[in-house]
Amino acid sequence: MGIVIAILIFGLIVTVHEFGHFICAKLSGIKVLEFSIGMGPKLLQKAKGETKYSLRLLPVGGYCAMEGEDSTNSDPRSFRNAKLWKRIIVLFAGAGMNFVLGFVMLIILVSMMDGVPTTTVDDFKRTIAADGAVTYYAQSYETGLRQNDKIISIDGTRIYSTLDLNYVFDTCDPNVGHKVVVKRDGERVKLDGVFFKNTYGNGGVVDFAVIYKNKNPLTVIKGSGDLFMSMTHIVGLSIKQMFSGQLHKEDVSGPVGVVSAISESTEESESFLDALFQVIYMTALITINVGIFNLLPIPGLDGGRLLFCFIELVRRKPVKPEHEGYVHLAGMVLLFGVMIFATYNDIVRLITGVKNG
Repeated sequence: MGIVIAILIFGLIVTVHEFGHFICAKLSGIKVLEFSIGMGPKLLQKAKGETKYSLRLLPVGGYCAMEGEDSTNSDPRSFRNAKLWKRIIVLFAGAGMNFVLGFVMLIILVSMMDGVPTTTVDDFKRTIAADGAVTYYAQSYETGLRQNDKIISIDGTRIYSTLDLNYVFDTCDPNVGHKVVVKRDGERVKLDGVFFKNTYGNGGVVDFAVIYKNKNPLTVIKGSGDLFMSMTHIVGLSIKQMFSGQLHKEDVSGPVGVVSAISESTEESESFLDALFQVIYMTALITINVGIFNLLPIPGLDGGRLLFCFIELVRRKPVKPEHEGYVHLAGMVLLFGVMIFATYNDIVRLITGVKNG
């Protein structure tokens, strides 16, 4: 069931992405030859006007084929003969729809919560004796953090939501002090040497709780926007680490690894609502990831095609289609190589996990 859910998630994300290209191409007057959900052999196909609508066997992709997308074409409604601003909108629309889907998923996610989490400190780990004496077990309180402080950044990392807090606490050394910027009584305050370790019992990395706001349309939309900013921020950091060599090759994961993660998270859920929560969270994270990655200036991706549009904007004339085609072909070969490598890593991890199990 987890694998089926993962395939459906991929299908939804790719369909939404390609629909963005499709609807903007139609609205721009660009001729769309085929809109396909899935890849491989055709299961169903229906022609309506000048466009064929297809459902294909493998639910792991899809495409929106436009007239003259990769070659010179005399048709005045071909992609390359469209005005530059129209082509830019069409190319960006795929990632744009991924972002819209991600934001909608996050609105649903926040609506399922008991309250809307913030980054404002509510209270610290503490005990209250019979005589009313308060003993704090929070190093963050001892090192400068106070109740009602709104955390703005930690060690230069912008904090938009609790997702950023979790990311920082998962990746930082709890035994090292941190530079924290908070908003206190309407003013920005810089704190140096802040620790977050709970010193009571077995302790823990986090020693404070945050304020949860009551749900209403405004707080839900604000909380969803904060989570959206966090996800884009974290995805951006991950991509930066990947290209800077900070990620190890074992950390690279492909479709098989993503499917495995989705399957594992849903199957380990304690209830249907918990499983649904995990599915919505993973859908939001993956679609935002797909949107950002597609906008990278890598040949073969939408971002690579957008780069050529911006080059055309500067040069006042387009790059020859055959030259651009060679660049995109090289980029696709590189991307397929990375995909094969990531899939190999995923399979090795699965086999190792089975053996260890």
